[in-house]
Amino acid sequence: MRAMISYMVLAAAIYFAPSVQAVAAERTYLIGFAQDNMGNDWRAAQVHAVEQALSKYDNVKFVYTDAAGSVAKNIQDIEDLADQGMDLLIISPRNPQAMTPVISALYDRGIPVVLLTRKMKNNKYTTFIGPNDFQIASQAADQISVASGGKAKVLMLQGVPTATTAVQRTQGFIERMKAHPGMSIVDIIPANYQRAEAIKIVQGVLESGMKFDAIYAQSDSMAAGARLALMGAGIDPKSIPLVGIDYIPEAREAIRAGEQYASFTYPTCGDVGADIALRILRGEAVPRQIEVPSQMVTQDNVDQVESIF
Repeated sequence: MRAMISYMVLAAAIYFAPSVQAVAAERTYLIGFAQDNMGNDWRAAQVHAVEQALSKYDNVKFVYTDAAGSVAKNIQDIEDLADQGMDLLIISPRNPQAMTPVISALYDRGIPVVLLTRKMKNNKYTTFIGPNDFQIASQAADQISVASGGKAKVLMLQGVPTATTAVQRTQGFIERMKAHPGMSIVDIIPANYQRAEAIKIVQGVLESGMKFDAIYAQSDSMAAGARLALMGAGIDPKSIPLVGIDYIPEAREAIRAGEQYASFTYPTCGDVGADIALRILRGEAVPRQIEVPSQMVTQDNVDQVESIF
C-alpha cells in the first residue's frame, strides 16, 4: 500500500508478524487505539484520521477508547482492549512513567505497538511516528525573538507535563533561548493542551500583575485560550507576539488577522499510523522510527498552507 503522506525514515528496524501466512482476507483483525483525551480537538482528529484510513478494509475492525485525560483510565482501556483480543495497539502515552509497564507487557506478549507522537521510557514498541518536537520548539524561540526584536519576557503555556511532546517542546525552547540573551522566560505553566485551562491561566497571570510581552503556547488550542483571555482583559492580541504549534483552523485565522505571529504544522500522523499498522499485520518490514515533517507558518505563507484538519 502506498504511504498516505510523505514522511522521512530516521532509523529502520524490521518487524515480522508472528505468522505471515495467517494474514488472510477472511480473518478480521482488531486494531485498538487507547486515546488520551477525545475532548481535545487535535486528539479527536487523530483518532478519526486512523478510523477513516482503516474504514475501507472489511477485515479490519477499529476500536478506540477515551481516557478523558485520566492516566489510570488510559491504562485500564489498554487492558480492556487486550482482553477483547486486540491484534495491534496504537497509543500516545500521556504519562510514559506510569504507562510503559502495561504497554511493554503487551509488546512482550507479541502484540505490536505503534506510538503516535509520544514516546515511552523504553524501546518495547514496534514503530514511533511523529514530528521533531525539540526542533519545532527551537524554531518557536527564534520566531518570538524575531517578533519581539530580540527582547521579550516570555510566558510559556506547557502541554501535559509528563508527555514526551511537552518535555521536548519545553527543553527545545529553553535550549534555544541561550542564543537570544535579550529574552527570558517569566513562567512555565501547564495548561495540558486545553483551551479552557489556558484561558484561566492567562487570566490569573494578568490578575497577578506578572509582566510578560510574548507567549509561547505548546499547542494552538492553548494559544486560542490565551487570545480569549487577553481580549477579555481588554488587551489587543496583536500587541503580544504569540507562537503556537499544531496549525489548527483557529491558528490559521489568527495568523491571517495578525493575532498570532506563527505556528508550526503538527500532523496527527493518523493516516501514517494506519498505513504502518496494516503493514505490520501483513508481516511487512516497517521502520522503527518515522519523522513526519513540520512546516512553519506565518503571514508570509498562511494562504498557501492548509490547516492540519
